[in-house]
Amino acid sequence: MSGVYRVAVRALCDFTAREGDLDHRFTPAPSAREGIEGHTLVASRRGADYLAEMPLSGVFESLTVTGRADGFDPTRNRLEEVKTHRGSLERMADNQRALHWAQVKVYGALLCAECHLEQVTLTLVYLDITSGKETLLSQDASAAELQAFFATQCQRFLAWAEQEANHRQRRDSSLQTLRFPHATFRPGQRELAEDVYKATSTGRCLLAQAPTGIGKTIATLFPMLSAMPRQQLDRIAFLTMKTPGRRLALDALATLRAGRDDERKPLRVLELVAREKACEYPDRACHGESCPLAAGFYDRLPAARQAAVEQAWLDRDALREVALAHDVCPYYLGQELARWADVIVGDVNHWFDSHALLHGLAQANDWRTGVLVDEAHNLVERARGMYSAELDQQRFSRLRRAAPKVLSRPLGRLARQWQAVMKEAALEEEGEPGKPAYRLLAMLPDKLVTAAQQLGAAITDHLGEHPEDASLELQEVLFEALAFCRLAEHFGEHSLCDLTRFGRGRAVLGLRNLIPADFLAPRFKAAHASVLFSATLTPAHYYRDLLGLPANTVWREVASPFTAPQLEVHIRRDISTRFRDRTASIEPIVEVLAQQYQGRPGHYLAFFSSFAYLEAVLARFRQAHPAVPAFSQTRGMPEAERDAFLTRFEPGGKGIGFAVLGGAFAEGVDLPGDRLIGAFIATLGLPPFNDFNEALKTRLTARFGQGDDYTYRIPGMIKVVQAAGRVIRGLEDEGVVVLMDDRFAQASVRALLPSWWSLENPNP
Repeated sequence: MSGVYRVAVRALCDFTAREGDLDHRFTPAPSAREGIEGHTLVASRRGADYLAEMPLSGVFESLTVTGRADGFDPTRNRLEEVKTHRGSLERMADNQRALHWAQVKVYGALLCAECHLEQVTLTLVYLDITSGKETLLSQDASAAELQAFFATQCQRFLAWAEQEANHRQRRDSSLQTLRFPHATFRPGQRELAEDVYKATSTGRCLLAQAPTGIGKTIATLFPMLSAMPRQQLDRIAFLTMKTPGRRLALDALATLRAGRDDERKPLRVLELVAREKACEYPDRACHGESCPLAAGFYDRLPAARQAAVEQAWLDRDALREVALAHDVCPYYLGQELARWADVIVGDVNHWFDSHALLHGLAQANDWRTGVLVDEAHNLVERARGMYSAELDQQRFSRLRRAAPKVLSRPLGRLARQWQAVMKEAALEEEGEPGKPAYRLLAMLPDKLVTAAQQLGAAITDHLGEHPEDASLELQEVLFEALAFCRLAEHFGEHSLCDLTRFGRGRAVLGLRNLIPADFLAPRFKAAHASVLFSATLTPAHYYRDLLGLPANTVWREVASPFTAPQLEVHIRRDISTRFRDRTASIEPIVEVLAQQYQGRPGHYLAFFSSFAYLEAVLARFRQAHPAVPAFSQTRGMPEAERDAFLTRFEPGGKGIGFAVLGGAFAEGVDLPGDRLIGAFIATLGLPPFNDFNEALKTRLTARFGQGDDYTYRIPGMIKVVQAAGRVIRGLEDEGVVVLMDDRFAQASVRALLPSWWSLENPNP
């Protein structure tokens, strides 16, 4: 296929000219702002006729290459490419140096062609931003040899560009005739699919509340894929909160790729996996001298990349197989293929985190992206975590005892600021044994933040000169300080600062995000269309406000295929689970559990607000009813024990599993049929009443006027509905949910329960 393709010089060289090892040893790098200032400084040192930011372009066959050369000195006939750095240049990875030379050579070819030069001096200008010292590396080159180099790079890229254009054409042609993979839609699926298609076609954001069991995953992927060619989407990102969600998405995509006509769709699917799970050699450093899959990575990348796109289906196992067949790192091969896949399945942080891979690629390449967010009710808390940070006093104190001498002064300065903050917060001697002391701070402690910034700069400068000192602990302290200071620059009404003392010499300064909307709004704006879906997205204004959704966001509730007779819902108004009533509630709760079990033996889950409450009820239940099988979630339960807990829910089995609301068994657990026939919920799931949540309530009241609901009631009821949703998983399921607290009968609480539930009998 022939056509006209455009590529920037940096992107061209990044694709064609890297060579040698993958090298991810820590290298202190200038910030973007420092880089801009460095380029300006170099230009200011040149003569009056120096041409900075010189636009250049050229054409090779059907490829147009464009860019801006950093500077050209016509008097010396010298073309410069400026790169800022910290510390020793010898530390710079060879693949970076190869990329830099390739860039200046391409610019040289464009310059010679445009200005009719027969030769030019190419110079790499390395500016140490700490000292201001310039290191110049130069070579003379003829126009002929530069044109030959340019042609080679263009040929490599053009072959790939034409291949990608062919793939895009075949993909879009195939998706225009995409059919739903099943003979019929499940109840509610067609309605959800139509809403997703409309949102994608109009470039809007959709909040879709749809019950569990209707097949939401395939009902969202199918319409967005169908709209992909018509809306000229470049990529679809299917984002999940947990690993099981990725598996469901991949299963749905496998079904859609297979199609109903046995003709596999030319659709590239990539699963992004966390680095620690993808690493083949977790005990080795990520560079060619340590890891065999990093050695020669860029030399083998082109063949591995080609094999991967031909494979097309790249879940974790398939990607690993391709990577190991070419002796390259699976994780970094996946990062590369994120540029070339059609559908990327991964965690929500890949779009919404401050350093999100997919968002960064979309911005750099001007992608039109469709974003699907599964279990979206979790996004509020996940995003708060993404934009929060901590400084741990103990970590800095430990480093102070073993750090290089040059860091003793900035570490001492930070230690003094810690003591000043502790004294001002009156936390120096406060705190019961085993119980942390807590204070909300009225404002960010600027002097401590400044000390952390100065320490970060000192560590960065030291490691630039002494890379051999880059211990894991030193790097962790640096990253912690940098992350905190970056967020401190954006501190405002969306966040607060707190201090927690865990004992002498151990305090944690927290910068807590309260309203992720201010950080997430640009991410939603960057997507062509976003669809957030879950079984619990009520009320819509809660998510609109806290996530910063666009003003034209549409909310839809898909009618439940389940009917009230399938689920008995009882409210026990005679029980209070308030903290002051916990002891008195144990006996009646035990009685409710026993009565329901004896009336209909089978498998149940009983949810409580805390492990302490759970353990108290469990102990009394076992004492009163030793014949009833009872088993329990435990604190810090390992994955193997969690699996064993769920394995007990066999078809036809009996027993009561005790669990914590909001924990591992309260959502994302699928126990259809008689594997689970009922749930007891002995809590409203309200977050604890404490200083932090009261401050959150005040802040949300000021911003949205709904502090109490947004802080306590709505988050609590989301957990309740999710836990209750474990009972009815399919159209044939039947079961019971017992809500044990008088507050469940309040109109404001009942309004947050699913509309298809019947609450006619408040007391069973």
